[in-house]
Amino acid sequence: QVQLVESGGGLVQPGGSLRLSCAASGISFSTNAMGWYRQVPGKQREFVAASASGGFTGYANSVKCRFAISGDIDKNTLYLQMNSLKPEDTAVYYCNGWHSGYYAGRPDYWGQGTQVTVSS
Repeated sequence: QVQLVESGGGLVQPGGSLRLSCAASGISFSTNAMGWYRQVPGKQREFVAASASGGFTGYANSVKCRFAISGDIDKNTLYLQMNSLKPEDTAVYYCNGWHSGYYAGRPDYWGQGTQVTVSS
């Protein structure tokens, strides 16, 4: 029933910006936590950012002050605004959701992912 569909990935130069979108269905931002993970091939998936149903947000230290997570309840869409991008931000980015209203533990739902490549 829960579906998460990412979009907005692509190629961007270092220092540039990109905004990812996640169209969600079957869950509600008012009751469920949602966020973003990323993964480089051959490496473990890494937490990026998440938003609790109460509006509290958390970020990985590697993206703090550069990325911003937000959600549009009316559109059932989650966003990840990425600024000052670095080559090490290159990864497949996944939209995630949790059963609870807080992002504790592993996500319960995953999107298919969208590729972000930061390169000159």
